Amino acid sequence: MPRLCEFYGIVIYMYRPDHPPAHFHAKYGEHWAQVSIDGSSIIEGQLPARAFRLVQEWARLHQAELAADWERAQRLEPLVPIDPLP
Repeated sequence: MPRLCEFYGIVIYMYRPDHPPAHFHAKYGEHWAQVSIDGSSIIEGQLPARAFRLVQEWARLHQAELAADWERAQRLEPLVPIDPLP
């Protein structure tokens, strides 16, 4: 599972290929979640509120990059790492 980014103890990754809808995975300690590409909702799993807010902000800033990596993942192409939150 390719790691896309890591910030504030949160690890973001994406499987190649993965099932719709378009999403990424976020892990924070023992918590994990599948998050929609736009970062608006958790599809499955759970994150602490503060961690989810950080993931939402990161996803908002990197919408185009996440969508491009989702498309690469579906084609089994290498994914491109994404910058973390500052």
